[in-house]
Amino acid sequence: MIAYKIIVKGKVQGVFYRANTLQKAKSLKLNGTVCNLKNGDVLIIAEGLKKDLDELILWCKTGPRLAVVENVIVEDIKPQGFADFKITH
Repeated sequence: MIAYKIIVKGKVQGVFYRANTLQKAKSLKLNGTVCNLKNGDVLIIAEGLKKDLDELILWCKTGPRLAVVENVIVEDIKPQGFADFKITH
């Protein structure tokens, strides 16, 4: 298991983006969190299999409809041991 810190920049904040990220992450059987940052970015901490994390990253680059993604920054991090995937505030 590996983990990524993913920062999504653009017009992506709001419940809609977070809820869709949650749904996508759960469909990929990933664990972690998604939350809005004060600067307008969305932060995703996700852990699981590399192929599933890579699919989440590809999804983040387009996001759900109405999202305007400008950039996706990915950083390898140490797995945190999440039991599931949640929206945090």
